[in-house]
Amino acid sequence: MLIELPVAWLVALNVLGWPVIHIAVAWGVTQLPINAFNPQSWLFRPRSWENGGEIYKRHFAIKAWKEFLPDAASWFRKGFQKTKLAELAPDYLERFIQETCRSEMAHWITMAAAPIFFLWNYWWVDLIMVVYAVIANLPCILTQRYNRLRLTRLLWERKRRPR
Repeated sequence: MLIELPVAWLVALNVLGWPVIHIAVAWGVTQLPINAFNPQSWLFRPRSWENGGEIYKRHFAIKAWKEFLPDAASWFRKGFQKTKLAELAPDYLERFIQETCRSEMAHWITMAAAPIFFLWNYWWVDLIMVVYAVIANLPCILTQRYNRLRLTRLLWERKRRPR
């Protein structure tokens, strides 16, 4: 702990800090142009260990819980709803894939913000903050990766066999 604060301030910073970080990062990422999110870039490209998304189904039971995750896209003017597939047009699918990259990036950045809390917390609270950051963001990251793999496969099929 570098900054010593009264307990009330510690509680306020810890309780209010995360929502502020979540919203600020989400807003900031929505302000970036969509072409900043290349699905083939190092962070977003598919990995062989993902096995086309099978790892998420088999080891994380993602289909059982992913629908319960919130989608804050509607909070922002430039937000893109990702709860349901609205159409099958290739342009829309390509945009959706890029939006999964945008969302994944927002959650990586938010999770990486955990060390901010190290400035004013005791070491054991730091651990709680890291655990919270992982629990609040990792499911969203996994969901975006899983959806991107599925959408990429769907896009490939649509381009191969247009209807």
